[in-house]
Parts: sequence; C-alpha cells; structure tokens
Amino acid sequence: MTVIALASAKSSGVTTSALAMALSSARPSLLAECDPAGGTIRAGYFQAQITAGTGLYHLAVAERAGEDALAQAFASHLVRLDESGNRQVLPGLTDPAQAPALARTWPALAQVMRVLSDEGGYDVIIDAGRLALDSGRLHPTLTPAPLLHGADLVLLVVRATDQSLALARHLTEPLRNELTDRGTGADALGVLLIEDGPRRAHEVSDALRLPVMAALPWEPDTAAYLTDSGRAPRVRRKSALLGAARTALGHFQAAASRRTLHQQYPTAPPALPVQPTPAPAQLPAPAAPQVAGVLQRLGQGRVDPRV
Repeated sequence: MTVIALASAKSSGVTTSALAMALSSARPSLLAECDPAGGTIRAGYFQAQITAGTGLYHLAVAERAGEDALAQAFASHLVRLDESGNRQVLPGLTDPAQAPALARTWPALAQVMRVLSDEGGYDVIIDAGRLALDSGRLHPTLTPAPLLHGADLVLLVVRATDQSLALARHLTEPLRNELTDRGTGADALGVLLIEDGPRRAHEVSDALRLPVMAALPWEPDTAAYLTDSGRAPRVRRKSALLGAARTALGHFQAAASRRTLHQQYPTAPPALPVQPTPAPAQLPAPAAPQVAGVLQRLGQGRVDPRV
C-alpha cells in the first residue's frame, strides 16, 4: 500500500497522529516508532506492559547477523494493537544512547518496510520524531534518514500556531533538497496539520510553501488516551480524530498512487514520438527471499482485515 513518514521540527503530535492512523486504518497497518530520541508508546499507550526486551534496538543486533536474522527479528518484535493482528507496532528505543547503533540498520529496515507495503498490502506509518539537521542535511544519527528517503510521502506535522510554523519553516528547504537528491522526489513532501491553533490550512501552506495534504482535529481526550493510555473516550469508535485519521490515510494512499503513476508514465511532449518509459530509478529492487519471508511470518494468525 503506502509508506508514510511523519516528522516534526518540535513536538507537534507526531506519535499521536501516527498511532491514530495505525489504529483507524481499514487495511493491515504497521506503525514503526523510529524516533532516535526514544519511543513513548511503550510507556504511554501500553502503560509499560512491554519490556525493553521487545523493540527497535534489537533489530540493530539482528541486522549484523544477516538479512534472514533481521526479518525474523522484525516479525518477532512487533506488538499487536488489536486482537486480529492486522494492526501492529514496532516499539521504539528505550534510551536515546542506542540510536548510533541503528545507523547501518536504517537502509535494511527501509527495504523491509517497502516489502511490507508493496508485496504485503500494509499501510506502513513511520514515526520519525523530531528532525535534526547537520550542514543542511538530515543528521545521520539523530534522524532515520534512509526511512524518509524510501517513503512514498514525508509529512511535516505542524500545529496551527505561529510558533509551530516558525520552527517548521527552517526545515522545508533542506527537506526538499534531501528528497530531491536522495529520496523519491521533492513532491513527496507535504504537511499534516493539527488543528490546534488559529491558523487555517491555506495560511499554513503559504507560510511553509508546501501543500497541506490532510488535517486532524485537536481532540484532547482521544489524544490523552493514545499518548498516555488515559481514560478511554466513551465513544472511541466515533472519535473525530480517529475518523479524520482514517480519511487522511485515504488521501495519502491516493496521493502516493498518483505519484507512482506519474513516475512510471511521465507526460511526453505531444510533438515528440512516444518512447518506451524506463523504470524510474527510485522503484525498489526485488526483495531478497530472506527479507520477503517476513510477510509469511507476519501473516501467521492474521485474520480478515475488514474489522
């Protein structure tokens, strides 16, 4: 389906938004908590019921043993978000000091996520956390840069406040350049707006010179439930936030499909003869059998995704 990376200049609701999307997806979904500064889902949503023995850091250890070990570890370190097993999460780091160990793991992990999306039919949602720059580029240790490079869409999460826009503004041009040079193209970049503040979508778009691809309502009760496992809203299934998250995923899927079609079949000038369209360089290479085997492991025990 689609690989979507969410990031921010500062805490703007990235984890809450990512979790809302994963929970509300109509298709099988995977949330990968890949913030090098550390994950919060383990202590928040799961109320510390998941120990440090499960999560992202262990993939760095497995990757050094080879692709098959990484595939096995990836599947075994996922945690179910629902009873069906159609919605799962990879819990993040428990200590930011673990982040440097993942520098060589990010590219392999990006390939696994690509396989899950393209061959497994998953919506893959990456929580990339707060972005850090180094000489105008994504920091190699403080950001999961290869995951953003391989994503269909990279969404800068901002609140509808002047403060949030001021912090996000300095990231837009470096991100455009990064995705142009190393990712799937500058048009992969957009904004996910959190409607907590006075600014309208068109004002945010003008300020950042980026399209607002979707907006999520500010719903404190549901947000508290998702981030802190607080008291569940009485009508969670009718939550405006979860409903909007599901709609947003549909928008993102459509946008990613349009980008793929445009890359595969670019519009040729009418006066020129039609030439065979070469395969775009950013299309993923066929997955190694060991990596593709993660699909079989993930499929065990999964039920009909129409839940």
